[in-house]
Parts: sequence; C-alpha cells; structure tokens
Amino acid sequence: MDELSQHLKCLKLCSGEADDEKQILQSLSGILLALDEDIQNSSKSLIECDILPDLAKILTANPTCTEKATHVLAELSKNDSAKEALSKTSITRQLVKQLKRAENHERVEIIIKVLQALAENDALKLQLVDASLQETLCEIIQRLQDSVQPEEMCTMKSSSDLIVSLLLGDESMQKLFDNGNGIVYKNISFWLSSRHTLLQMTGALTTANFARNDSNCVRMVQLGVVHQLLDLLEQHVENGDVAVQHAALSALRNLAIPVMNKVQMLKEGVADRIQMLLRSEMPPVQFKLLGTLRMLTDGQADAAMILGQNPMMLTRLVQWCETKDHVGVRGEANRLLASLLRYSKSQDVVKAVHWAKGLKHLVSMTTSEHAIMQNEALIAMAIASAINLELVEEDFKESELVSILHKILEDESMGPEVKYNSLGLLCSLLDSDVLRRDMELVNMKQTLEKMCAHSNSNVVKQANTVLQILTSSSPHSGHFFA
Repeated sequence: MDELSQHLKCLKLCSGEADDEKQILQSLSGILLALDEDIQNSSKSLIECDILPDLAKILTANPTCTEKATHVLAELSKNDSAKEALSKTSITRQLVKQLKRAENHERVEIIIKVLQALAENDALKLQLVDASLQETLCEIIQRLQDSVQPEEMCTMKSSSDLIVSLLLGDESMQKLFDNGNGIVYKNISFWLSSRHTLLQMTGALTTANFARNDSNCVRMVQLGVVHQLLDLLEQHVENGDVAVQHAALSALRNLAIPVMNKVQMLKEGVADRIQMLLRSEMPPVQFKLLGTLRMLTDGQADAAMILGQNPMMLTRLVQWCETKDHVGVRGEANRLLASLLRYSKSQDVVKAVHWAKGLKHLVSMTTSEHAIMQNEALIAMAIASAINLELVEEDFKESELVSILHKILEDESMGPEVKYNSLGLLCSLLDSDVLRRDMELVNMKQTLEKMCAHSNSNVVKQANTVLQILTSSSPHSGHFFA
C-alpha cells in the first residue's frame, strides 16, 4: 500500500503537465496493478487521496495517458463506493467526449465498458444522459448499421446495450423520452424496421422501457408505435427470433395497460393482428402472447367478445391449458380463458367456450395454489352459469365442480375471498337440479352451516344466503355476478 501511496502522490503532482507523460503512465500502471491485487482497499485509497478529479483531467491529455486512465476507471467502476465518488467529478462528461473522439474499436469498447459499469449508478446514469451520451451512441449505431465486420457488430451491440441501461432508471428514462421528442425515441421507428435483428431487439426493448408509465404509453400509441411492433412480429412468426418476439410482446403488453390505450388499440385492430402468433410453437412467445391478450381484454367487453368467439383462438387456448411442458403458459392460458367469460358476459362466448371444451379447465383452475387464479376461475364460472346454466351444468358435473367447492369451503387454510367467491358460484348453481343433487351427496348443508360462523362477515352473509336457498323447496331464480 506504501507503493500505491507513492504512485498517487506522483500522479497528483504531475497530472496537469504534458511533459510528465512518462511519470503519469508509470503511476497509472502502478495504480492498475494495485487495483488488480486488492480492488476494495485500493479503491478506498484512491477515494481518500481525492485522485478521481485528477483522473478526469488526465482524460483530456494525450491519447496514451487517456487510454491508461480509462483502464484505471474500468477497474474502479467495479466498486460501488468508487462509483459514488466518481459521480462528484466531471468523469462522465470527459468519457463521453472521449467516446465521441475514439477512432479504433478497442478504444471505443473500453470506454463503453466503463460507461456501462457507471450506468449502474442512478446519479451517474443521469449525468451520462445530461452529457448527451445517447446522441453519441445513436451516431455509432447509425455509422455501423451496415457493417458485417465482427468487431464493429460487437461495438454496435455494446452501444445498444448501453442505451437500454440508460433507460432502466425512471428519471433518466423520462429525460430520454421527452414526450416522444428525444433522439432515442426518434430512432425507434428506424430500429424496428431494420433488417438487423440486433437493432430490432434494441427498438423493442427501448419501447418496452419507455412504456413504464401511463403518460408515455398513451403518447407512444398516439405516435403509432403499435403497428410498427406488429409489423416486426409478423416478420418473425415463422422460425423467427424468439428474443425479438418476446421483447416486442413485452412492449405491446405494457402499452395495453392504460384503459384508453386498450380502447384505441382495439379500434386499430390489434386483437386481430396479434392472433397471427397463435401459430408459434415457442413457449416464451406463447407466454408473452397470452399475457398481452389478457391485458387487452382486462375490463374490455369488446375485446373479450372478439377473442372469445374466435374458434382458432379458443382451440389453441384449450391446447395450452393442457400443456405439461410450460407451467407459465398453462397458467396464462387458463387466466385468459377466465377473462373472456368474465369481461364479455356474453351468451355467445359461453357457448363458444363450452363447445371448445374449455370449462373443465376453469374447474381445474379452482385448485390452483394461487388465490388470484382461483378467484378468477370462480367468478368466470359464476358468470357463465348465470348466463346459461343449462348449457354448462353437464360440464360442471363431469368435472366434479361441486365436490371441489365443498373441499374449498372445508379447507381452513383457504382465504376468505376464495370462500366468498366459492359461495357465490354455489349460489349461481342452485337452479340446477343435477348440481343440487351433488350438493346433497357431499352434505353441503352442513358445510354451509359451519360457514355461518366464519370470522369474515362477508363470508357469513354469503353462506346464510346460499343456505336459505338450498334449504328452500324451490330453486332460486337470482344469480351471482362479480
């Protein structure tokens, strides 16, 4: 450590003098060696010695010193404390200037490597955006877009990755968006329509990251990014790039979160166009597709009607409900199926789901380990049975729905919301003589009497209602809706 102190002292004494190049290089080499041997303690010594501002000055010196100083910064950027200290210097501004001037591949790559590490710190991320790093990166990408040289493609990828890193901070992302006027956003259209898979991925990832709040999402839909994403997805339907499809669908899903965007996207035919991906055999794409479709139908009767009456859609959905290979796909398929019934509240959709043999999957969904999925299935089936009990009762009987509901109500570990919705579904089944007989077989009356003493007042109220109807001489004419 004494040797390191000597190097630091020499560097502070000569860092501003052009004639001291040899001494500067020797000191920087010694510092690099010390960092390599013990980065934690050496970084601490550099910070305590206040050498970081001097490193910033060296970055304006001749190329030989600048390159060595950049390597020192590359090592320092691995240390969180050093990054915090670097945020109090002009390092970011100097590095961006160096990147703009850099001419050879190795020099560009080492600077980008340092900047990528610095961008993990939120304060430094903002400083990099304020120093217009994004403009330099966009220029690099534009300059290299037609290259087939491996090293230049490597630089293009690291530049793209760094742009995405700048977007990971909320404040830096918002500055870069600038209501759709920022240079990164203006490049999205070009990237999405590029023949280069790397740039397509960059366009999709930047869109998904900009779509992290409602105002940005609304503005982007207004600017027409949705159909650019769909155009990109169409290119990759058959044997396409899974990562690109995954990123583009993530962007579409985020864009569909605001209610006004759902309405606009449906008007523009997104629900129809996106169904092209039903042909995909890739589970990651299937998973994202289902999540995007579910987001589009959330609270939207029109979307649920369109999708819920599409035979190809329902056939594929039922296939995915049965898949054993990907639990995520199976879960999302079940949840979308429930959404179609819940939000359409349509006789035609109930019939379509029945003929597609989808109701048995909703019954199975009530046994999920996730309460949210149980509740979605219970509400969807309550709505379906209220709309057309005669049509669905046989499916429910074959799937032993009443027995499952009985087990849910008897299970003391089950949450009150699941029990409440189970009771609501029972209420909507009471017009069926067939299902009433099933209730008698499992002694549902005794279970309901126990529910009347439940600790949750809503459960008690619902249990009392069902019990009164069950013990009455005539079937109940009212129905449960959630």
